[in-house]
Amino acid sequence: MVKLIALTLLGMGLALFKNHRFSYQTRLNALREVQPIELPNCNLVKGIETGSEDLEILPNGLAFISSGLKYPGIKSFDPNNPGKILLMDLNEEDPTVLELGITGSKFDLSSFNPHGISTFTDEDNAVYLLVVNHPDAKSTVELFKFQEEENSLLHLKTIRHKLLPNLNDIVAVGPEHFYATNDHYFLDPYLKSWEMYLGLAWSYVVYYSPSEVRVVAEGFDFANGINISPDGKYVYVAELLAHKIHVYEKHANWTLTPLKSLDFNTLVDNISVDPETGDLWVGCHPNGMKVFFYDSENPPASEVSFKNEPEGRGTSHNGAYHGEGGGGRDCIGELYLI
Repeated sequence: MVKLIALTLLGMGLALFKNHRFSYQTRLNALREVQPIELPNCNLVKGIETGSEDLEILPNGLAFISSGLKYPGIKSFDPNNPGKILLMDLNEEDPTVLELGITGSKFDLSSFNPHGISTFTDEDNAVYLLVVNHPDAKSTVELFKFQEEENSLLHLKTIRHKLLPNLNDIVAVGPEHFYATNDHYFLDPYLKSWEMYLGLAWSYVVYYSPSEVRVVAEGFDFANGINISPDGKYVYVAELLAHKIHVYEKHANWTLTPLKSLDFNTLVDNISVDPETGDLWVGCHPNGMKVFFYDSENPPASEVSFKNEPEGRGTSHNGAYHGEGGGGRDCIGELYLI
């Protein structure tokens, strides 16, 4: 009888493991391969060989780029040096990148590990850059003021909070007000791994202000990119391992109401919003298995997906660009202009 019970429990455990393994591979799109779509006016921008994680474009054509991210489980191409913020002028015919200097006596540049970024421009046209940072594997938000004439960032303050433990991306709605995604629930690296493997949809979105911090959306299988519509009425949240972007209505009290979900056949990462049309341009990973289990002989590809009228009835979606992994770099290793 004891042997029968033991065999039954073993069989149940093996079946559960097999089921979770299949689910894990499905969520990572482990079997998907893409064919490259070459664009005639797509040019490599040199100088970002250590990774370009996020991109934020100002109305005047200046673009901020966070570079050099070290993220657990993801291949890093410059693990021994701090990250940086780069500036590129898209008005130039052949734009190049410039590393922005960072000033401020209380900022530790040696541990700078930038992830998601967002900008806010106030009534006096002062530009603030908010940066998700992971110093020593922790999570903070760094607030900078852009000093265009000096090509530098002035560090104003560091924001920490218990509801911001595993930050990924951020969208600013004021100089010190923002929505941010936490891509995991647990802090412990071992528990994070099991959270991801078992598909525990426990990650969440937080609204932060100096006077109030609260969870405004939850139940995500790896909450990733976040952005806002040009009119400020809608917030978009990328759910990486569910292959979805969720559309929320934003209210005057900063709460969010879910409206709809947009389905993709890819792992959705950062979201860029067209300032004129409101269309979404989404950086994606067609095969997440190749991202988390990096092989220099068979590196992961990347793709850009397009979705129009995201909060309305429009549902068109197409891969605007597919790029094969190459040169030992994955999709965060090189930046292309299209």
